Amino acid sequence: QVRLVESGGGLVQPGGSLRLSCAASGTMFRRNVMGWYRQAPGKQRELVATISSGDRTNYADSVKGRFTISRDNAKNTVYLQMNSLKPEDTAVYYCNVHWSWLGEYDYWGQGTQVTVSS
Repeated sequence: QVRLVESGGGLVQPGGSLRLSCAASGTMFRRNVMGWYRQAPGKQRELVATISSGDRTNYADSVKGRFTISRDNAKNTVYLQMNSLKPEDTAVYYCNVHWSWLGEYDYWGQGTQVTVSS
């Protein structure tokens, strides 16, 4: 079983920055993909960014150039640096890890609220 704990959310003004962290505990296959997803009120959950254990990254078009995802494999932690935040970035942000090895494994954190407002 894998447990994901997010931190770093909060209230920020438009144009501001936040850094989210997600620490994973438990046994994970070393080749995995960690990422961030978000869900705004009344909308479906959407991908924000992912990063593989080989540091291959993928971003939603809406955050390219503003958000940066990174990971520390030694700490089983993934980060999301969010700059130039906009009101439309307001959402609950969820951490995810998944891999395929002798089955499909997919784990989610409890979510952290990010609110961008003046």
